[in-house]
Amino acid sequence: MSLTEFAVNFFIALFALIDPVGNVPLFAAATVGATAAGRRLTAFYIAVFAFLFLGAFYLTGLAILQFFGISMAAFRIAGGILLLLLGLDMARGDLMHSMADAGVETAQLSTRAYAKARFEGLIVPFGIPLLIGPGAIGSAVIYAEEARAFGAAGTAVGLGVIAAVCALIVAAFWFTNLISRALGKIGMVIVVRVLGLILCAMAIQFMLTGLASSTINLVRRDTATPYQSRVHAGDAGRNGGATSHPR
Repeated sequence: MSLTEFAVNFFIALFALIDPVGNVPLFAAATVGATAAGRRLTAFYIAVFAFLFLGAFYLTGLAILQFFGISMAAFRIAGGILLLLLGLDMARGDLMHSMADAGVETAQLSTRAYAKARFEGLIVPFGIPLLIGPGAIGSAVIYAEEARAFGAAGTAVGLGVIAAVCALIVAAFWFTNLISRALGKIGMVIVVRVLGLILCAMAIQFMLTGLASSTINLVRRDTATPYQSRVHAGDAGRNGGATSHPR
């Protein structure tokens, strides 16, 4: 693998895992009532945090989790619980009310003060683990190991890839105003509630995957990784092999 191929593969993997475009409606819901400048600055703070957090794992590997004695499975389960709480608030409509109340409370603040206050409320669970989940962390650690073959150049390119993805987070979130105006108040309520249901399902999937990787036969493999298992089963069928069904 060349350095260019390494950069392209790392960028695609990280962009797909963070999915800044897919998280735009959630960011819009979390910044209801904010001015355009307040949203832009909040998005910038989130992107800087994402770069520092992912960069730390890229440079140190899993040393941070190892220092606290936390496994990736435990991180997945804890992240799933936090996402479940957020998803329930969104599905019930509580998030819109709380964000609207927060917007009224911070209406008299300057743009920078508002951005700092909203950023503090979005670090968890929006920043972690929604944007930067176990998948993104694992990807950073894996590609950091591959970057060692390229020496200092590999490390620099990897950090550049992380910076590029974080720059796209800012760019995507800056389109929040367009989406909010297009959907309107009723449209935003509908989108947020539907996304809340999806987020609840994602949270349960996080916890199932964490339980599957930390236990023996407690969770079916095709439940923990449903589509991956289906693809493997299809490959086995095409190759004439027998497909086993884990119990």
